[in-house]
Amino acid sequence: MTAGLSIVIPVYNESKNLQLLHRELLSVLVPLKQPFEVIFVDDGSRDSSLQELKHLHQTDKRVKVIALRRNYGQTAALDAGIKHAKHDLIITMDADLQNDPYDITNLLAKLNEGYDLVIGWRWKRKDGIVKKIFSRVAHTMRYWIIKERIHDSGCTLKVFKKECFEDFTLYGEMHRYIPVLMKLRGFRVSEIKVNHRPRHKGKTKYNMWRVFRGFFDMLFIKFWADYATRPIHFFGMISMMQFFLAGLIVIEQIIKAIIIQSLDLGPLLILAVMLSITGLLTFLFGFLAEILVRTYHHDRPNYSIGKIYQ
Repeated sequence: MTAGLSIVIPVYNESKNLQLLHRELLSVLVPLKQPFEVIFVDDGSRDSSLQELKHLHQTDKRVKVIALRRNYGQTAALDAGIKHAKHDLIITMDADLQNDPYDITNLLAKLNEGYDLVIGWRWKRKDGIVKKIFSRVAHTMRYWIIKERIHDSGCTLKVFKKECFEDFTLYGEMHRYIPVLMKLRGFRVSEIKVNHRPRHKGKTKYNMWRVFRGFFDMLFIKFWADYATRPIHFFGMISMMQFFLAGLIVIEQIIKAIIIQSLDLGPLLILAVMLSITGLLTFLFGFLAEILVRTYHHDRPNYSIGKIYQ
């Protein structure tokens, strides 16, 4: 790892924007007089994006192209680019030209104030009303569930030190929760207002299903933030509640049997047995499954790279 900048850009069907994005990046990066590389990660594009990227690589050796074998999603593409970055400062951004490369200078200046990660805040978004509504709903859920104070954690435009991602793998829809994840790891996080431009070419990849996938990841982050080192407290509480309900039912049935001098194996007793069994299973297997999943993904990315052009 050397001093300089690595710009990581996931690409999926953005062939019409790549040439202009490259020119804009050079106009910003060259005057900084720092070593830099631009890493485009083709996430299984179905248009001519990969061909455009190969051409950029041939004409500018500062451009590195990582081609994933199929479409794995933005999180996996970002993880691939971050892991193959050679410089100590990493900048991530979208390939659709909505992120303004000219904000990079301000992000770097904010980082130099002593932060480990600085994220852009698209305070005047140029998106459709539906996308804005879904983003607002997602932001509200993040605020109430995981107490996130960042205004726009979904903004891809970020700058951070590469050490933030040492021994760390992104998967699922985790790219939306990078600020929270970094705070959990003890890094200093800040944000600044950035320009957000309307999309001129290509189609948005955003859809409502990403909100639901992100919601499930958020629930896991909430669990991991609170119980990563003591998961037995979470699953133990659930199992104790089940045992408590089962005990109440048994006591009620015993009292009833004393009063009417009869004890029948009815639905309530069967429910008590079921609650006892599920309580035991929750206690034994719930948190173990989550820990095993984290262990599995610790050093094993969930994508496969076809070829790297460098």
